[in-house]
Amino acid sequence: MKHISYLVLAFAAFFIMSCEGDPGPQGLQGPAGGLLVSSAFEIEIDFNESNDYSFIEAYGFDVFPSDVTLVYILWDTVNGQDIWRLLPQTVEFEDGTLIYNYDFTQNDVSFFLEGTTDLSALGPEWTQDQVFRVVVVPADNVDGLDVSNLENVMLATSIENFIIR
Repeated sequence: MKHISYLVLAFAAFFIMSCEGDPGPQGLQGPAGGLLVSSAFEIEIDFNESNDYSFIEAYGFDVFPSDVTLVYILWDTVNGQDIWRLLPQTVEFEDGTLIYNYDFTQNDVSFFLEGTTDLSALGPEWTQDQVFRVVVVPADNVDGLDVSNLENVMLATSIENFIIR
């Protein structure tokens, strides 16, 4: 009798596990290839006392709360090859430091100079015609990516060019 009870119990468990309910509603179609789209632009900024050594730029495209904004500065050009560095970047002077930095919200990105050096005494090579590249990437796309290298970020996010502002 015990063996029959175990057999009935096993059959009932198997029957319950093999049942299938109605499928749920169809989800939204994801982007092709599984990667989410990244957006990017390039901007040239002059920092001075009148703008308090800062500048705010609206994105001009949708940015989601989970997106990550990366900003790179054109640091140098060697043999015609642009060298980009991820912000923040620090420059040491005899009288202190200069830091190129940024912060961002869902609406805009803010570029600014800070540090311990006298910003008003900086030469134009440090404050004028500073070129930045802004890349807004879905957070899932930066996991495990070396974001310090702009070329890696461009390849991983399928960015081919930057809108010049």
